[in-house]
Amino acid sequence: MPYEYSPPFTISDRAIGKISDISEKLGLLDAARSSPDPRLRRANRIRSIRSSLAIANNSLTLEQAASAIDGKHVLGPPQDILEAKNAFAAYGGIGAYDPYAAEDLLDAHLKMTGGVVSDAGRFRPSRVGVFRGKKVVYIAPPAGMVPKLTCDLLSWARRSEAHPLIKSCVFHYEFEFIHPFSDGNGRMGRLWHTLLLSRWKPLFEWIPTESMLEKHQKEYYDAISGSTENTDSGIFIDFMLGIINDALDEFMTDQETDQETDHGNIRARRVADCLSGGSLPASEIMAMLGLSHRQTFRDNYLRPAMELGLVEMTHPENPKNRNQRYRLGSVIRPTQ
Repeated sequence: MPYEYSPPFTISDRAIGKISDISEKLGLLDAARSSPDPRLRRANRIRSIRSSLAIANNSLTLEQAASAIDGKHVLGPPQDILEAKNAFAAYGGIGAYDPYAAEDLLDAHLKMTGGVVSDAGRFRPSRVGVFRGKKVVYIAPPAGMVPKLTCDLLSWARRSEAHPLIKSCVFHYEFEFIHPFSDGNGRMGRLWHTLLLSRWKPLFEWIPTESMLEKHQKEYYDAISGSTENTDSGIFIDFMLGIINDALDEFMTDQETDQETDHGNIRARRVADCLSGGSLPASEIMAMLGLSHRQTFRDNYLRPAMELGLVEMTHPENPKNRNQRYRLGSVIRPTQ
């Protein structure tokens, strides 16, 4: 009987509980036939991309990443801008990739890292290590083993009868353990996790799980390290199921907000209404809305308005410009 690779993992009681919680929320979304409108889908995808890049030390803000993806001029490191455009192209292939095909994995890596690394779209040719500062925390398997290890993992994922939530978490951890590329492994692992989940429930293509990972970046790395020390991905499974559960909570809240008006966000439209006469600084918009707390205005009014394309900066290349003003976004700005 031919050898069939099977990665070691333990399913804890906590993991079973999280699967139940996640399944219940997905059932509610299915019953409501909930699907984000195109603008919210785009906003969520850009959030996913920006967060995944930020975990990999990309310096772009959400607004800068969105502008770069839209082809606008952005004041930022050229490599960071290229990484944002590349990631958007890579995530754009989610609907077409075969999650179990090495060819598609390599093609996605080419899209993700083209022009950034010399061996984009190819398995790494040499041994690599993972560092925390100057300290080596992990040495990946030798380069000569990478193609077989990766293909074994893809084959396991194809034939495994494990619950998709478990299988996607195990794949994510094992992918990071193999570290098949010289660069971009974290971004590719997060992309493929989303891809595997979207093949189970298409809604996962638009749930920005990566944004929740960015908020818990230290715990993310700790879960990977803990699983490596245990030679068992159980710790990582527990952690990632918690992240997915929290991301679903956030998504459902966004969906509820989205239903407040035909296009989703009444507070965002109130911001746009303030700009019907021309561009204004944030302080004047806040005064018109009767708001005094800047964080509340930024998080609950301005940011949703910008994510929906209703409002944009007059100086997107420099979000912290002291003379920054806001105007109607191109989706609703009157033509001249």
